[in-house]
Amino acid sequence: MAPMDMEPKGQNGSAAGNGAHVGAAAAAPAAATSAAVAAAAAAAKTGGATGGSKKLIFFGPMAAAPPFDLEDLLRASAEVLGKGAFGTAYKAVMESGSAVAVKRLKDVDLPEPEFRERIAAIGAVQHELVVPLRAYYFSKDEKLLVYDYMSMGSLSALLHGNRASGRTPLDWETRSAIALAAARGVAHIHSTGPTASHGNIKSSNVLLTKNYEARVSDHGLPTLVGPSFSPTRVSGYRAPEVTDIRRVSQKADVYSFGVLLLELLTGKAPTHAVVNEEGLDLPRWVQSVVREEWTAEVFDQELLRYQNVEEEMVQLLQLAIDCSAQHPDRRPSMSEVAARIDEIRRSSLGDRPATDSAGEGEEPSL
Repeated sequence: MAPMDMEPKGQNGSAAGNGAHVGAAAAAPAAATSAAVAAAAAAAKTGGATGGSKKLIFFGPMAAAPPFDLEDLLRASAEVLGKGAFGTAYKAVMESGSAVAVKRLKDVDLPEPEFRERIAAIGAVQHELVVPLRAYYFSKDEKLLVYDYMSMGSLSALLHGNRASGRTPLDWETRSAIALAAARGVAHIHSTGPTASHGNIKSSNVLLTKNYEARVSDHGLPTLVGPSFSPTRVSGYRAPEVTDIRRVSQKADVYSFGVLLLELLTGKAPTHAVVNEEGLDLPRWVQSVVREEWTAEVFDQELLRYQNVEEEMVQLLQLAIDCSAQHPDRRPSMSEVAARIDEIRRSSLGDRPATDSAGEGEEPSL
């Protein structure tokens, strides 16, 4: 089977066809958007061009009793979820009905021992607020990562996917809860070692459960790419001191998280790079507005409908500015960030109207 690499159409792969078999997608024209997975399947069935394992390597509790094998995965139907700097993501639904997310990596040219060492460090991170890496497949030609499938998609899609007049706003309680959960998830990653970092914090890497609870995803992927990797664009989340995305410090993560907070507060997507006619990036634009004492102009118009949350919003804005300081030494640690968000939320709970938050077990108003 000749490898085919059909790019998904649309930012979120929305034009991708559904129901294409992972192991045979390249054979059917109607399934062309899943052909990339088919190429992976072809390589996996032969162990890659120069040999390799024909099985998935699992992490955590699944290692002792894998719930599925490579053949199950290759027979699954595939749907393109989206494409990022490190590869293309798919939703794979197996014959049993269970769904997983599969990321097909690109630009990974590490030697096998080094790749396995680095992927083991990623797989060792197990936390309720971090999307776990469940398994991986390695061959010379193909590298696949298997994660839990998050049914509600990403924070990016939720914030920016539909800004039409009929949209129901993402409420403040949900936004601040997402900020806290994401901060705790990143703080846990940092707690695993003095040099441990996420490396690619952005709203599309904050995924949501069916109850709109946030989970941090795709941590550690920059460590897997080789020296030849070159991102196609400069990310609006990247700290100014970062020149090599394979070496992102914890303080650089804090900067990226600060930009994420600003995105939650302003409703603006930092990846658009220029947010006004002066060509400022999101952190500098916010700082310029605050300096002019026009702080209210910063906030997303969708947030202005909520009462008794202004002080909380301003405090979170100040934290975001602290996180996105130009000099790394001036940024707080992620554990401090999580603690401050928690304190801000706790201090304001008594002031919030009951209509601003969803009851337990209910979906928040979006």
